[in-house]
Amino acid sequence: MAEGGPPSPAPRTLRLAGAGLLMAAVGSIAFSGKAIIVKLAYRHGVDAVTLIMYRMLFALPLFIALAWWASRGQPPLARRDWLAIGGLGLTGYYLASFLDFLGLQYISASLERLILYLNPTLVLLIGVFAFGHRVRTAQFAALAVSYAGVVMVFGHELRLEGPHVLLGAALVFGSAVSYAIYLASSGEVVKRVGALRLTGLATTVACALCIAQFFVLRPVSAMVVAPEVLWLSLLNATLCTFAPVVLVMLAIERIGPTLTAQTGMLGPLSTLLMGVVILGEPFTPWVAAGTALVLLGIALLARAGRMPERGKVAPAAAD
Repeated sequence: MAEGGPPSPAPRTLRLAGAGLLMAAVGSIAFSGKAIIVKLAYRHGVDAVTLIMYRMLFALPLFIALAWWASRGQPPLARRDWLAIGGLGLTGYYLASFLDFLGLQYISASLERLILYLNPTLVLLIGVFAFGHRVRTAQFAALAVSYAGVVMVFGHELRLEGPHVLLGAALVFGSAVSYAIYLASSGEVVKRVGALRLTGLATTVACALCIAQFFVLRPVSAMVVAPEVLWLSLLNATLCTFAPVVLVMLAIERIGPTLTAQTGMLGPLSTLLMGVVILGEPFTPWVAAGTALVLLGIALLARAGRMPERGKVAPAAAD
């Protein structure tokens, strides 16, 4: 190449790939920080209804702006698209977020992240039971390995913390199922609407529902919380909700959905580390072994070639 000429395609491709990997990694770690922030906020006496209201209140303007930006130059949405967006916002974001926040009152951040990381396996199972998809032996093996890891950590935490862990795990698993239903049913909507536009609009619906829920279930006086809760909620809404959504979508554009999803394996590891360092959660061989099994199971599922293509759906605000 002549001096001063345009860069060759290979270095540019490498730069794009490097930027995509960095975005995917930062996005995964930022998503994982949500559980840590929620656990810290609970130390200030706030409940799940109030906490998720503040998170969504601070995130609402950002997602409205995202919906507006992604809708520029696009055709108006049909009535069926608006109905689908409302349903997906209800199940994929509102219900998944609320159940997750409730569950975090009872279980560790590490166990919460491992349960949520079962999403690809849940989407696969929904495909089997709802759509008649066939599953190969290698995929069943991957499912068994992943769930064995969660059961290992769950059993260890149950012995340490008592029966309330069962309630917390059930709530977070309900959150994972809710978001898996969204993943399994949103493919056609994404094709018509677009991933970023759907993310902005569906999350706006979820934000409105979480805010309305607060005023139905709590008096206005319940908005008075410790200043630390407000700052943590602002951090949760920006750094751990909106920013990773955008980063993951940009990563998918550069390196594709499969590699982006594989980079997401940093999530449980980063949650485990932050839980130990920031929250003082115990790090035991059981937790380490369970985390390793979950990650191995997801890796085996991806290798089997049927892991859900996360580029075909919008990433979770609840993740």
